[in-house]
Amino acid sequence: MIDISESVMQFLLASIVAGPLLGAAAALLPAPPGLKGKSPDQAVLRHGVTVTGVILLAAVVLALGFDHDQPSRMQATTDISWIPALDVRIHLGVDGISLPLLVLTALLSFLCALYSYFKMPSGPSPKGFVALLLVLESGTLATFAVLDLVLFFLAFEMVLIPMYFLIARWGGEGKQAAAWKFILYTLLGSVVMLLGLLLIGVKAGTFDMVALAADNGRGLTTSVQVIAVLAIGVGLAVKTPMWPLHSWLPDAHTAAPTVGSVLLAGVLLKMGTYGFVRIVLPIAPDGMRIFAPYLAAFAVAGIIYGSLACLALARPGNKGDLKRLIAYSSVGHMGFVLLGIATMTPTGVNGALFANVAHGLVTGLLFFLVGAVKDRYGTADLDTLAGATGAALYGRAPRLGALLAFAAVASLGLPGLAGFWGEMLALFGAFEPAEGLSRPAFLTFMAIGAFGTLLTAAYLLLVVRRVCMGGPRPAGETPIADVQGYEFAAWTPLVALTVLAGLWPAVLLGLTDPAVQKLLAGGIR
Repeated sequence: MIDISESVMQFLLASIVAGPLLGAAAALLPAPPGLKGKSPDQAVLRHGVTVTGVILLAAVVLALGFDHDQPSRMQATTDISWIPALDVRIHLGVDGISLPLLVLTALLSFLCALYSYFKMPSGPSPKGFVALLLVLESGTLATFAVLDLVLFFLAFEMVLIPMYFLIARWGGEGKQAAAWKFILYTLLGSVVMLLGLLLIGVKAGTFDMVALAADNGRGLTTSVQVIAVLAIGVGLAVKTPMWPLHSWLPDAHTAAPTVGSVLLAGVLLKMGTYGFVRIVLPIAPDGMRIFAPYLAAFAVAGIIYGSLACLALARPGNKGDLKRLIAYSSVGHMGFVLLGIATMTPTGVNGALFANVAHGLVTGLLFFLVGAVKDRYGTADLDTLAGATGAALYGRAPRLGALLAFAAVASLGLPGLAGFWGEMLALFGAFEPAEGLSRPAFLTFMAIGAFGTLLTAAYLLLVVRRVCMGGPRPAGETPIADVQGYEFAAWTPLVALTVLAGLWPAVLLGLTDPAVQKLLAGGIR
């Protein structure tokens, strides 16, 4: 770690949040400043790589300057009055809960910009694509950095429009319908969430998330907390997405370009579960305790439903789309995150936060790989792929096949890889839920969730067997391209971090655990 003054840390965090917006404005200029290329399109794509690279570097420096001895304390804080009449403030800060998500967002945004520089999705001019990518990054980073309920809502909504256009303009078959479904679901959920946030702010007399968390619900009646948790929970559940509010997700992922799917799964879904941890748990604990068993029930239903849907898509003869299968797998994986949150225990919430980051790494890698397979074969249909490859991707592109198998076993929670710890801790949390929650009910949820891990292993291993395994490439057949240099550059960090988080979970848990302990004990400071 390095010693950095608080003022420099404040500047770094403010730059991380606002920098992509300035980069988006510059991308729309006739020629992005300071960059040249063989063509204007290449110049603007290079601009996207440069801006996201600078933001990633700033996020890494922020993480290095972060005081790891006090991860429960808000650091790099900025607190400026913005709308005095409503006591709305530009309040920024990071702690052990938000820092990993901030770095994950910066990393995935950079890798997507780098990948797009070499493999731009087919569609309109790259100017709009790069600008939308940067606005999306800024909104996501702001969601994890702001400490005011009104600002949280604005940042939460800021990502919707760029993602809508990324799907609608640069997506594949069915992109218009998928984009409309995405925007309608998330907007309707957000309207309900706004009512809950306003209710808390009006009744508590402040929108400051730090002050509200420190109060720990003491300034809110139980009835107000129940209404607020229900309203806010609906909006967050749509974004997570929680079964049965998930139906927009498979269509959006199937139609989205590769980098859109990576960002949607890797960072946008985390905004919903982060809201549960940052807002609902500490600010309305009594209301959360009432709804926790129902949240857990929906979570395990999502685990089983997502796994069964994937198993059906993976079976021969069902014409299952591989991108759609990975999308349904996210419903199951995010079910474990919601189960951990519903336990209201440090073990469960730490598991949820770990699973959040692990899902971003592993599923981001999976969507990169599926996009590469689709580019090579012109389809993501499993039956077609199995026939086209002779079920032997290993024999035609061994490195690509090996990476796909690696990502699959990481996704199913193989011990030693990142996917294992989050699911295990979420199940442990359900074994001994918080005081006031029904232990028999949560033991049942734990058993159902554990069964879901078996279903997850079944469908992922079936995918690996059908797509990767088989005989050698027939003599005389034209080989397909194996992993290219730019793909190697974009995917290697995700592989390395998946292994690192699996072998050394203290890297994440050492950050999140003190912050979670303090948050559940009565607030953050």
